[in-house]
Amino acid sequence: MAFKNTLFILFTCIGLHHLSAQTTNVWYDDLEVASKVAYKSDKPIMLFFTGSDWCGWCIRLQKEVFQQEAFKQWAADNVILVELDFPSKKVLPAKIKEQNQMLQQQFAVRGYPTCWFVSVVKNGEVFNLNKLGQTGYMAGGPEPWITNAKTFLK
Repeated sequence: MAFKNTLFILFTCIGLHHLSAQTTNVWYDDLEVASKVAYKSDKPIMLFFTGSDWCGWCIRLQKEVFQQEAFKQWAADNVILVELDFPSKKVLPAKIKEQNQMLQQQFAVRGYPTCWFVSVVKNGEVFNLNKLGQTGYMAGGPEPWITNAKTFLK
């Protein structure tokens, strides 16, 4: 009985350690807030244009890349994440919806998913975005996606 209890405690501790070791990323929806964080941390922003509740390729990119530990760790070290959502069922706050539509036009986004990498430059009290490059869905999981993203962040 004591052996079973010891094994139970051991496996519980291993499981809890595994859960606590997983990286959690912050996805901003407000570009102004994200720009301040990016400027202070000297990291570029990854703008993720998505149709979260209707776009199959967006959902697939989330599942195959963004929800994987390799991407989460890379993102935590290299970029500030911003989700710009264009849902069909979910209602967004008016400010966020207006922001997303303006950015969609500014970046000429015609399809989803689209990811733009931008650097943030402060000009007085205003943050300007400099385009670094764009990508979308890529098959093969996080490794080829990250390799492609790194070409924009040199």
